[in-house]
Amino acid sequence: MKHGKKYLEAVKKYDQTKLYSMEEAAQIVKSIAFAKFDETVELHVSLLLSKSQSVRDTVVLPHQFSAEKKILVFAKGEKAEEAKAAGAAYVGDDDLVEKIKGGWMDFDVAVATPDMMKSVGRLGPILGRRGLMPNPKTHTVTMDLKGALAELRQGRVEFRSDKTGVVHLAIGKVSMSSEDVVENAKVIFAEIQKRRPSDHKGDFVGSLSMASTMGPGVAVDFAKESAEKKA
Repeated sequence: MKHGKKYLEAVKKYDQTKLYSMEEAAQIVKSIAFAKFDETVELHVSLLLSKSQSVRDTVVLPHQFSAEKKILVFAKGEKAEEAKAAGAAYVGDDDLVEKIKGGWMDFDVAVATPDMMKSVGRLGPILGRRGLMPNPKTHTVTMDLKGALAELRQGRVEFRSDKTGVVHLAIGKVSMSSEDVVENAKVIFAEIQKRRPSDHKGDFVGSLSMASTMGPGVAVDFAKESAEKKA
């Protein structure tokens, strides 16, 4: 893969053979970012999972950095009223299902009460491929709509391992302080480690790195971070 001149210049500004602390990595990523826009800072965690294993959950990051999400809620009756009071952008039941089937997708997150999932299930091919399908594992199928919406508005995000066992997650912006980026990174890394499959044997984390949208990855000493968590 060919990289541009600015990318290659950024690579020269740090030692690619070295493992850095979270704090050092965040400072390097911020200092070598070269895009004209406010790049997103990403954490990449490579897990040593078997083909049958996966890691998936949600976490509320302490420092929010993205624009407020438009939350859609599938609910009826009192639960619909609860969702509206909690600040949902859109609330409905079968009417929203039909609207989405017609091609409307002006929302960022979908939440549903359990009784609505039979109807919402018909949207699997549409919502599934966009990662928007409500799911109990990500706490987006729930009777506690007030709590779910509060967490989503505070910055709750979903993380999941891909087919190669890697978790990719945005943890901040280059314009944020290094301290805030690091705190978000430590929270998500700790949560990922807690989701180690019960039947997993041997090492769990293969590598950990931090990078900006356009920049190169900076390797993090994950063994040190894990040791700090245990201490």
